[in-house]
Amino acid sequence: GPRVRFGPSPTGFLHLGGLRTALYNYIFAKKHQGTFILRVEDTDQNRVVPGAAEGIEEMLDWAGIPPDESPRRGGSFGPYQQSHRLDLYRRASDVLLERGAAYRCFCTPQRLELLKKEALRSQQTPRYDNRCRHLTPAEVAAKLSQGQDWVVRFRLEKGVEPFQDLVYGWNKHEVADVEGDPVILKSDGFPTYHLANVVDDHHMGISHVLRGTEWLASTSKHLLLYRAFGWDPPQFGHLPLLLNKDGGKLSKRQGDIFLQRFAHDGYLPEALLDIITNCGSGFAEKQMGRTLEELISQFEVGRITTHSALLDLEALPEFNRVHLSRHIESEGLRQELVRELQRLVERVYGDQADREALEKDYVERVLLLRKGHISFLKNLVSSDYSYLWVRPSVSREQLQSVSAEVDEIGELVLGLLARRAAVLTVEELNRDLRSLQKQTKETKYSSMMQLLRLALSGQQHGPSVAEMMVTLGPQEVCGRLRRALAS
Repeated sequence: GPRVRFGPSPTGFLHLGGLRTALYNYIFAKKHQGTFILRVEDTDQNRVVPGAAEGIEEMLDWAGIPPDESPRRGGSFGPYQQSHRLDLYRRASDVLLERGAAYRCFCTPQRLELLKKEALRSQQTPRYDNRCRHLTPAEVAAKLSQGQDWVVRFRLEKGVEPFQDLVYGWNKHEVADVEGDPVILKSDGFPTYHLANVVDDHHMGISHVLRGTEWLASTSKHLLLYRAFGWDPPQFGHLPLLLNKDGGKLSKRQGDIFLQRFAHDGYLPEALLDIITNCGSGFAEKQMGRTLEELISQFEVGRITTHSALLDLEALPEFNRVHLSRHIESEGLRQELVRELQRLVERVYGDQADREALEKDYVERVLLLRKGHISFLKNLVSSDYSYLWVRPSVSREQLQSVSAEVDEIGELVLGLLARRAAVLTVEELNRDLRSLQKQTKETKYSSMMQLLRLALSGQQHGPSVAEMMVTLGPQEVCGRLRRALAS
């Protein structure tokens, strides 16, 4: 099967753009019984953030798309971290130097800076002028003996061959016409992206490279490197950019696209996977609520479109509601939600929470009844829902200030529940409560509802009384009414 890789730089947290690239690699691998590899591209040592590499792998696990081979899991093509493969890159650049496909460049940073300023002043794109390409072996030897610093540059040849991109079709970029020879090995012995990704993709047996469209223009350069080494290149597929729905770049500065935040805010990973593939194509039709299994079975790489993927993050709570409902419906996934909701109730209400309210059967019933009404599990511990977990302490006087007919109303409702004890539905209860009110002498319907709401929840507002009664169940409703009447 195919071998694909996700190669993030450990410069920070995993964000939605990175997750999407990883996800497309994962579903492509799983669709074709292949292998998904995580390779940490940490060759720019100045930008490496300690712990970032571990964080990225943890978030892939959280999202349910773990790599088959990675720094943590190992594998037979390691190490899976570029900073541990420096020897390999040095040997590869030596091969290119011997073949004359690369050369040592002794230009100082100051000279390169001047070239750049010069170009910008005359409104041209800065590019290296390939000066050291023309040094004779004797000149190179002299500079080396003087101990001058050098980098290795790759000789860009004219006449690149077109390649067929899995997404963008036939493509080629005459790189030699628009840029100078690129650095492939820096003076500190670290490779640049161009060398490292070609060498590693070859040695790790990568068959398909699915990466962001920002690399499309570099692919011709990479193919020249493959040709210089005499290696067969992988197939390339470039993924369109992920943008805000207004067409702007997703801002990392707002911190609102990092996976950590979504996990912390109570989003299900499935909702994220669903929304980033919903706008990113690769599927026959748009459809909310796809599971990872469905994403894998329905995915076709040829269906990825070239136009940018617009992400509407405001729709994410709705995606989450759909996936949360699916979790609640599933026997197995529901048990995990029950445990999580028990933990939330303990954390939010502590000792106020009633012991019986924490019992598994009750918590499970609440979930099943509120399915589809909530976008997040944590909605159920908001103040509107506190009546579910905390028994109110309401005095008879408080109830009497709403209506003098406290006892009559109490008796009517208790009688109704004795008759209706089987299954309560909101519609039937609303009908029943209307007819009960007609049996009172002077209490208006709104006052009767206010009185019942106060008796059941201790609050002036919240869900409808019928909804409260259904969720609490007849036994608990009777208990609360009796306690209020007796106090």
